[in-house]
Amino acid sequence: MKMAKKGVDKKVTLVDVAAIAGVSAITVSRVINQPEKVSEILRQQVQKAIDSLGYIPNQFASSLASAKSRVVGVAIPSLTNIVFTDVLRGIYDVLGATGYKVLMVDTHYSALEEEKMVRTLLSQAPEAMIITGGGQTKACQQLLQKAHIPIVQIMELLEEPLDMNIGFSHWQAGYDVAKYLLSQGYNRPGFIGARMDTRVQQRLRGYRAGLEEAGVYQDAYIATSLDPSSIGLGGQLFRRLMSASGGHLDAVFCANDDLALGALFESQRMHITVPHSLAICGFNDIEAATYVNPSLTSVWVGRYEMGVKAAEMILDCISHGKKPAQKMVDMGYQIKERDSTRQRR
Repeated sequence: MKMAKKGVDKKVTLVDVAAIAGVSAITVSRVINQPEKVSEILRQQVQKAIDSLGYIPNQFASSLASAKSRVVGVAIPSLTNIVFTDVLRGIYDVLGATGYKVLMVDTHYSALEEEKMVRTLLSQAPEAMIITGGGQTKACQQLLQKAHIPIVQIMELLEEPLDMNIGFSHWQAGYDVAKYLLSQGYNRPGFIGARMDTRVQQRLRGYRAGLEEAGVYQDAYIATSLDPSSIGLGGQLFRRLMSASGGHLDAVFCANDDLALGALFESQRMHITVPHSLAICGFNDIEAATYVNPSLTSVWVGRYEMGVKAAEMILDCISHGKKPAQKMVDMGYQIKERDSTRQRR
């Protein structure tokens, strides 16, 4: 057999893979583009040929031929926030197992950036989109609706979703935290929030409503910032809140666990004992909440489960060509009580 000269090897094609695998080119294409429709033995046989030849499928050409991109676009506000990494893990676990590719963009909590990124995603002809929340610009909403593809808005329940919706009521969660702290005997609770995106604002409104019903709400007991959340900022806001309230607070609800951890560490530096002198409650129930001392009460939401459910709804739409009977799914939440709020039973 004549050997090709080094540096002039011809590009490996789908036909080459088919010859090595002993199957037709159509079968190789099906293995690459619709792996769920072939047997595991056949898939492994073709994959072995692909690996041995170093073949790289041309996904763009495949999508043109089939009118299917096998791409799902995902728009999230932050790539570094653990809240969204858990959601993404759920999305990847479901879509990756079926051969779909996830094309992800970071909108940086900006509606205008989100509109720009959605335009970028739609230019790649995704078969569906998963997008965070309902704060899109009017232009962005129109873009998504005119795309005529399945869309799932996640992370919050919306009154008028664009298509499908998975989340929970941030307002109700905030309200329930207020009622929980009051039931524990705390009657001078405050609030710390950062970035103040729409979901944080909903938590604050629900929390305020619960406190107003009990006649204990005070503006001086609220400290917020438009800066991104961090443990350091949580400490700064906690110190500001204690100063503004004259040190009269007996509980603090923090819009997320980073802020709550900052408040906890700052309270220790200020020699304020938790929960003996002050209760602290966070939100999102990240892993660290269980391991700090005292352990942190927080609101658990099924972030991974939300990602899984969103991906499953997308696949169901694509596979059956119709929307599920239940287009809105309330994932709920739980207040995970730990040591930071247990003192006043």
